[in-house]
Amino acid sequence: MVLKKYVNWLALLMVLVMAMFTLSGCGRETGLTKVRLNEVTRSVFYAPMYVAINLGFFEDEGLEVELTTGQGADKVMTALISGQADIGFMGPEATIYVFNQGQADYAVNFAQLTKRDGSFLMAREPDPNFTWERVRGKTIIGGRKGGMPLMTLEYVLKNHGIFPGEDTEVLTHIQFALMAGAFTGGEGDYVTLFEPIATNLERENAGYVVASVGEDSGEIPYTVFSARKSYLETNQEIVQKFTNAIYRGQVWVEEHAPEEIAEAIKGSFPDADLDVLAGVAKRYKEIDAWAKTPVFSEESFVRLQDVMELAGELDKRAPFELLVTNEFARKAMQ
Repeated sequence: MVLKKYVNWLALLMVLVMAMFTLSGCGRETGLTKVRLNEVTRSVFYAPMYVAINLGFFEDEGLEVELTTGQGADKVMTALISGQADIGFMGPEATIYVFNQGQADYAVNFAQLTKRDGSFLMAREPDPNFTWERVRGKTIIGGRKGGMPLMTLEYVLKNHGIFPGEDTEVLTHIQFALMAGAFTGGEGDYVTLFEPIATNLERENAGYVVASVGEDSGEIPYTVFSARKSYLETNQEIVQKFTNAIYRGQVWVEEHAPEEIAEAIKGSFPDADLDVLAGVAKRYKEIDAWAKTPVFSEESFVRLQDVMELAGELDKRAPFELLVTNEFARKAMQ
């Protein structure tokens, strides 16, 4: 009987201890406001965002970022519109498509992270004297139709007098996440890839970077943070704190060397070598890929739609004043 009481008392004590740990865990969880962020892909191209995550800038603002990877702007937008994500990180072309389709609760862009294309053209052999004339009569794996990587590539090609379908074949049927595998499997003469995938292929002697698409395209609002209009209206404080953290990440990246950036973002790329991350960060710094502030200018919005129009993907122009707000970006900079 005594033993039974002792066992019951011990069981009760264990339950109480577990409850205390559970409550303390809940306290830690509720101490930060969770924000569900869906990114278009995982790339060093987005280093300022990973710096903000890994160095605790979001936590300093009282936010906990739950990060998922959509693998394509279309998939990020689907997650955003369906309510599976609070904030989407993708090319702003997706917000224009949704707005032009008549979506009532459309997505609004509130902070810009990158200001040019972050992909690199890769060939099967080294070509230190590469010019875009080399792709004439060749095949390029270019990405999803209607996506920024493909449209920017076509913009660069046309600016060099090379027209897809006439002077070169650009493949658009291969999913974004499968482009590298298709290239190493023997498809295409060239492929456009983001980092660190491009550098990894170079290390394997499976491909060689011959050109930067972004360097040749000029400045374009390539990847931005967006949220539904209703979310921005009802969660202004959260969005402001989110933008504050992003701006801190932008400033930090601007002020630090590639080796320091590599150390800061390593947690987001656990399988990558530090020297690879540093080399990639150096490559992106050299082409001035990262926006220095989260402000999304009207001039860059116009150029974005120029690129979309030239690609034949834009039926009508969308209004800057409805699809872009710089309220949060300007406050963050203060």
